[in-house]
Amino acid sequence: MTATDPALTALAQGWCALSALHGRIEAHIERALQGKHELSVREYSLLDVLSRQHDGEGGHLQMKQVADAVVLSQSATTRLVTRLEDRGLLERYLCPTDRRGIYTNVTETGLRLLEEARPTNDAALREALDEASRNPELAPLVRVVESLNIPA
Repeated sequence: MTATDPALTALAQGWCALSALHGRIEAHIERALQGKHELSVREYSLLDVLSRQHDGEGGHLQMKQVADAVVLSQSATTRLVTRLEDRGLLERYLCPTDRRGIYTNVTETGLRLLEEARPTNDAALREALDEASRNPELAPLVRVVESLNIPA
């Protein structure tokens, strides 16, 4: 294969379209969340992921798992947790069975903000997808996203 191989060119164009769709969606949601709730997309995602924790086996996430879930490095996730903790939206505590482990929970204030922000996030996502579906290059990707049936 060469750099001008049609298969590679098509693959690169597909990747560019996917990247463009992601960027448009994220920017649209970011503006909506910042404007109404003073939350970034990453902050919202972190609150959402942590709000799904539960008691029992596998119920609490380690920081590496949280970082993977919000697609950030561990150090960036730690900084994000610290910012939200400073705002009273998260709290950290030691793992009761392994004192080396530190968990993070969403506070009541954080849960209220998340519930207030969820409709904004969902509406902004829908708006961004509707807008992207009018672009012939992005419409097939929008259809794929809409057809996914992934449990929360």
